[in-house]
Amino acid sequence: MQAEIITIGDEILIGQIVDTNSAFLAKEFNKIGISVYQITSVQDDKAHILKALEEAEGNADIIIITGGLGPTKDDITKLTLCTYFEDYLVEDKKVLAHIEWLFKTYISTPISDINRHQALVPSKSRVLMNRFGTAPGMWMEKEGKVFVSLPGVPYEMKALIKNEVIPALRDKYHFPYIKHKTLLTYGLGESAIANRIEAWEDNLPGFMKLAYLPNLGKVRLRLSGKSTDKDLLNTEFEKQIQLVLPQIEDIFVGFEEDASLEAIIGKQLTALHKTIAVAESCTGGQIAKAITTNAGASAYFKGSLVTYATESKVNVLEVSESAIASHSVVSKEVAEAMAVNVRTLFKTDYGISTTGNAGPTKGDSDAEVGTVWIAIAKEDSVYSEVYNFGNHRDKVIMKATNKAFEILQKEILKK
Repeated sequence: MQAEIITIGDEILIGQIVDTNSAFLAKEFNKIGISVYQITSVQDDKAHILKALEEAEGNADIIIITGGLGPTKDDITKLTLCTYFEDYLVEDKKVLAHIEWLFKTYISTPISDINRHQALVPSKSRVLMNRFGTAPGMWMEKEGKVFVSLPGVPYEMKALIKNEVIPALRDKYHFPYIKHKTLLTYGLGESAIANRIEAWEDNLPGFMKLAYLPNLGKVRLRLSGKSTDKDLLNTEFEKQIQLVLPQIEDIFVGFEEDASLEAIIGKQLTALHKTIAVAESCTGGQIAKAITTNAGASAYFKGSLVTYATESKVNVLEVSESAIASHSVVSKEVAEAMAVNVRTLFKTDYGISTTGNAGPTKGDSDAEVGTVWIAIAKEDSVYSEVYNFGNHRDKVIMKATNKAFEILQKEILKK
């Protein structure tokens, strides 16, 4: 069973917004055994939408359309669907009542005829009530293919998918089981990992496959499988994971479905009753941001300082001016002083620091662009490493952030 996703809106094509709807839909469909064949973004243009619908009908069994259902003249999806299905618009009394209730209850401006027109739907459609907005979803069928048109507002679309569309699809079709398990690895490149596990990968059963997903110092290994036999699929997954883990045990940090590396570290720190503080320079707060994304981080994360300028390192973190003068602001000595001092300041078990040149210019140091020192301090020692993460600023920052977490976890696991 295959699906195609069509997103409608000039705002996507000019880069004004990011299409998060398609990513959500693809994940939800995979959970129930639907493979997404293609994702297409089209303009608010009748001819373009009609062409996309025709092509999608030839590609897939289920076509999901998001966007173009607002009250203004550029929202033309419903009229275009009428053309495609040789249909016409009719007023749905339940939708109209819902729109009027929304305006009476939540909206201060008076309702207009333009708003009431959102109760117009193709006569052949099955209306999907949108509890959170004025634009209803619409389910239509043609020659065995299902077409579902949904509002583009993400929270409205998500609710309709979970509460209306997926239950209806489950009633209509019998889906195979699809399973994914993603192994998180840090510290080794894609090709080196592939060489290690080549024999294992070559012997995977035909209904399973492996994908390599590299990203700035880390590689995700996504194992995927599809079968009509759920027990067989689960058993084989466990077997294959147990076979591959010994080959990557030095770089494996956990499963993405369970948690991110930052969340895994948080659980480890919580279990050990340990705490951490962070002093960042070139990473500009990215480490702290990643940590605090996880609920409950206050149990182990006590605070951070972004001492970006040299004077902040001196005045706030009390790094000695003589160390900076002798060794440069991007150096082992400064990185270690930052880690030690932030640990002392926040009274934590671990202190972690970054100092480096993310580029494009060298700034306050003569160190080459891409050079980053990362240090970790604990009660009885301080440890640091230097890296060169290349000459692209964003990559340097994210690689340094990822490497800091990798080093931190290795230090935690020594306990």
